Amino acid sequence: MDSALYNRDILRLATSLVADHRLAAPDGSAEVRSPLCGSRIQADIVTDADGKLQGLALRANACALGQASAAILMHNAVGTAMTEVAKLRDGMAQALQREGDMPSCWPELALLAAATDYPSRHAAILLPYDAILAAAAQAKEKA
Repeated sequence: MDSALYNRDILRLATSLVADHRLAAPDGSAEVRSPLCGSRIQADIVTDADGKLQGLALRANACALGQASAAILMHNAVGTAMTEVAKLRDGMAQALQREGDMPSCWPELALLAAATDYPSRHAAILLPYDAILAAAAQAKEKA
């Protein structure tokens, strides 16, 4: 295990997710899977009329980086507009490919920058964002 990649902070975040966390009445739910590594994230969301997250539950069957990324979202995303979640996901993807800086809106995102040298881990890091966006798309279809 690479200690620069799987450091104490990443492992702390990864273990902070609540297993089987669900929302009672989500507006949208989705499960996404990374074909590269097999990681899987399930998301339940509740949004308000303005498209801001009011409730979020994530369940992760992923590597420590995917779990840490999901935990960062769980700790910070409520109150964030879905459009901002999409921008944040795109900014992270660019940063992981060394095409920009890691977004700084949430300090813990800096911990994921160590994965830039590990392209096989990028999909797992982005997967929680993809799950939330897929849940938002499902919510729109239901509305």
